[in-house]
Amino acid sequence: MGKLNVTILRYLTRDDFRVLTAIEMGMKNHELVPAALAAQIANLRYGGVHKLMRELCKHRLLSYERGKHYDGYRLTNAGYDYLALKVLAQRGVIASFGNQIGVGKESNIYIVADEEGNPACLKLHRLGRTCFRNVKDKRDYHQHRKSVSWLYLSRISATREFAYMKALFDRGFPVPKPIDFNRHCVVMELVEGGPLCGVYEVDNIESLYDELMDLIVKLGNHGVIHGDFNEFNIMITNSGKPILIDFPQMVSTEHVDAKAYFERDVNCIRDFFKRRFAYESELYPTFEDISREDCIDVEIKASGLTRQMEKDLLREIGMVEDDDENIEEECKEDTDEEKKSMDNSEISYLQLQVENSVRNEFASTSAKASVDVEGKEEKNLVASFLKDSIEEGVRNIDINRTAESSISSESYNLNAKHTGQSTSSCIATVGSNSENECPEAEEFSGSRSMYSTSTAATIAPEVIKKRVKVALQRREKREQTKRILTKGEANAVTRVRRENRDTIKQSTGIWGWE
Repeated sequence: MGKLNVTILRYLTRDDFRVLTAIEMGMKNHELVPAALAAQIANLRYGGVHKLMRELCKHRLLSYERGKHYDGYRLTNAGYDYLALKVLAQRGVIASFGNQIGVGKESNIYIVADEEGNPACLKLHRLGRTCFRNVKDKRDYHQHRKSVSWLYLSRISATREFAYMKALFDRGFPVPKPIDFNRHCVVMELVEGGPLCGVYEVDNIESLYDELMDLIVKLGNHGVIHGDFNEFNIMITNSGKPILIDFPQMVSTEHVDAKAYFERDVNCIRDFFKRRFAYESELYPTFEDISREDCIDVEIKASGLTRQMEKDLLREIGMVEDDDENIEEECKEDTDEEKKSMDNSEISYLQLQVENSVRNEFASTSAKASVDVEGKEEKNLVASFLKDSIEEGVRNIDINRTAESSISSESYNLNAKHTGQSTSSCIATVGSNSENECPEAEEFSGSRSMYSTSTAATIAPEVIKKRVKVALQRREKREQTKRILTKGEANAVTRVRRENRDTIKQSTGIWGWE
């Protein structure tokens, strides 16, 4: 992974971070992001984006790779670090960056400070190391996904750790104070002390042993099991107080293997005290000693907890009396598969995300941008449909008033049998307020149903939505061929064919072919 050098961070421009953010957005459904797609998401000129990406590759914030079907760019760990550090620096959480104080199989630990000079601890999650790649069996980050990038898994791990840390800190557990997090970075309080593995002398061994065992039981009473409760994840302050760290692997007490995880935590502490301090006690907790008091696992949605378990636990504690449908909606998992290609609405949404990230609008902007994009797209499609189906004089038709003034279904069906004129032509004549141009209007006026001359549309909203959807699908099919054809450096297929052709030409003299 290498050492993190933040010197270049002060020299990066706004467009550099725009390009990095565009590559990050493109990697949601692309293993390698083509330069054309990155330029489109970043909303910059292609030539300028190519120059910026070349400079970022020189500083190893991006990597250019050749794929089987196309070439593209990939965001490196250093580039992902810079994006997270930029956000934390703009929030005022980090103002200075210090030395590395720890390294593990899943993270790197650094000392940082805020604008006032208060020290803090920065944890960068680094999933995907060679020493620990069996994440799919050890963790449930993948869930239903078949393949996910290591950067995204690191982001999930950091999010889980911050959620667990905040929930435990609010309930009075001896954990570091959570400050802030972004992407795969977690900022927490700096513990003045060292890990338990480096302690060889303790004033009161029995008291420390009992305190650690009580902490394991207390976690179980709140519905969670640490899963890695050992001397490496327990900090001892200068006053001798234990502080618990490292929470991404925590599971619920309702997990299938919850008893095995609980017994492993207890045995780790017993073996350490026996090996280090020659202390062995016959008193140790068991899994049956747990009596649930709280539902941290339901709040955080811990591993091993199903929807039905969440309902039952909340009902037992008294937080929910009956089956509430809202709980099921909140616990609903995201089972939608990721799309392989991006349409214009998705690219517009990603462009807005890039703009918001560059302008420091990190709070509740993505949801608003998504609604605005969908609203604009729908308005454009409705306008396009009305323009194609209605004449020039009825552009300002109010579709929302259709239900109030439309003709009843009985008279409408009766008129449809006797008239061969299209509905759109009738709409146009009614909009022009000319009774002679549409003779069917006289029949409508004589029928039993109410007829309003102030309206201009007789098409049901459901029909309009259906036709708008069809128009959108046709537009996507027309633009699909443009997206398939890649040009320049991204056309790996052409490069492979050219190499094969050159190889055949060079081998003709060997085999005697002409």
